[in-house]
Amino acid sequence: MKPEKRIELLRGDITRVDADAIVNAANPSLLGGGGVDGAIHRAAGPELLEYCRGCGGARPGEAKISPGFRLPARYVIHAVGPVWQGGNRDEAETLRRAYLSSLQLAEKYQLESVAFPNISTGVYGFPKELAADIAIHTVKEWLAGHAYPKRVLFVVFDDENEEIYRKKLGVTG
Repeated sequence: MKPEKRIELLRGDITRVDADAIVNAANPSLLGGGGVDGAIHRAAGPELLEYCRGCGGARPGEAKISPGFRLPARYVIHAVGPVWQGGNRDEAETLRRAYLSSLQLAEKYQLESVAFPNISTGVYGFPKELAADIAIHTVKEWLAGHAYPKRVLFVVFDDENEEIYRKKLGVTG
């Protein structure tokens, strides 16, 4: 199956997505924060924070997996993206590695479906168009050579990101 057939765009709350795993745009401590990170921690319940305390954090570009606890998703993949510093500090490659690390975990755990938020585009300030290009290119490249995950959802929360992803994925609607 072509990679494009395995990619979907969904507008909504990632904490309500019924997928094998949702990806958390995590900070290096993995202990919660604002935006998507805080929403996932709140929805998963205190067990997620307790679990993540034992994970030892993660560096930008890395991902770690945890149970989903009270979420519809069985797992949470905590991907640490880069803080945007103007684009001259390897931010694009670090963001690519955050997506790749997440996809590698999906393959290792043979996850059928994975839902990604817009990693690093909130308080980390990564330009949204560039972040979408990196996310889509990295996922398509991965799917072309791997069986898992079988389905990737890009979950957007607002009009701006929905329009960016619709345009870049060629989705009408």
